[in-house]
This record gives sequence, C-alpha cells and structure tokens, in this order.
Amino acid sequence: MTAVTCHNPAMPTYAALLRGINVGRNKRIGMADLRALVEGLGHESVRTHLQSGNIVFDSPKRSAKPLEAAIEKAIAAELGMDVTVIVRRSDELAAVVDASPFGGRTDDPKKIHVAFLSQAPRAAAVKSFGAEEFAPDELQVIGREVHLLYPDGYARTNLTNAVLEKRLGVRATSRNWRTVTALADLTSKG
Repeated sequence: MTAVTCHNPAMPTYAALLRGINVGRNKRIGMADLRALVEGLGHESVRTHLQSGNIVFDSPKRSAKPLEAAIEKAIAAELGMDVTVIVRRSDELAAVVDASPFGGRTDDPKKIHVAFLSQAPRAAAVKSFGAEEFAPDELQVIGREVHLLYPDGYARTNLTNAVLEKRLGVRATSRNWRTVTALADLTSKG
C-alpha cells in the first residue's frame, strides 16, 4: 500500500473496487499504473490497498456512478481492459461494517466476505435466490451489498461472485472482511 496522509477535508473520500484484477494471468495491472490513471482523472490523495484493485481517493465528485464509469472508461482506453469498477463513499463503507450480520459468528476474517453490487438487486431476485442450496454457507443481502459467511472457507464454497451476479442480475466484486474493514479505515477522515 502507498501511504498518503494528506486528505482534503472538503472532498468526499471513496474506495473503488475493481473486479478480477491481479487474480489470474489476465487483467494484470500495476498499482503504480492504477494510481496514475486515477490521478489523471483529477482525483487527489490516491492510494492503493493490496495488489487486487482497491483504490482509495478524494474527489470533488458527489456521485459514485460517474466515478465508476470514468474509471472503467480510462482502464479500457489506457490499459485495454474491460473491468467492472464499483465505488463506495467512506460513510457507505462504514455502514457496511456496522451492518455486518456475521461479525459475532467467527473471529476469522477470511470466513466473512462482502460482495459489493453495482446496484441494489430486485426484491424478486433476492427472494428467489435459493441460498439454502449453498449450506453451510450463508448470505444476507443488505442494500447494495451481500454479506457472506463461509464456515469452511472461501476456497470450498460454490457461492461465488459469478453465482451472485447470475442470480441477482447485477455486477459484483467481493472482498474478505479484513479488506473491507481496512478500506473503511482508509477512507475514514476521523
């Protein structure tokens, strides 16, 4: 992670979550290149967390959708990759942490994940999801996030990001609990 301590208190702080970056042979992006790309879009205090496409930045923009679109477009134009980008403001990340239904169920942060959705899924899609077929794994949809509990670990689940996207009809990218709480801390100006 690149540490930058200078925040502009007049600007909201955001985390951009890129789906599928640096997890396989395809879609490899250097974090320095990613920081430069986001800085080139006019954002400030740009820093990355881990090597998996987590960017924290300050921006005068007040809406996540234009930020997502601009970052996706810049990645396509400059790096030639089609990448889903999901953006959350600092207060939204704090709310995700506060809403966790599984925090008291395990002390292993690798067994808890959050799938960040491009938009809230339709109620009918949530109702008809059929989560019981993935037991012992559990999920709870709260707004634009799916909170996930994997008692046997992520490597053993069939409740993958691709399944969530297909059944809920929205784009998603998942992070483990340690990364979620780290991003909430990094975006907090308090």
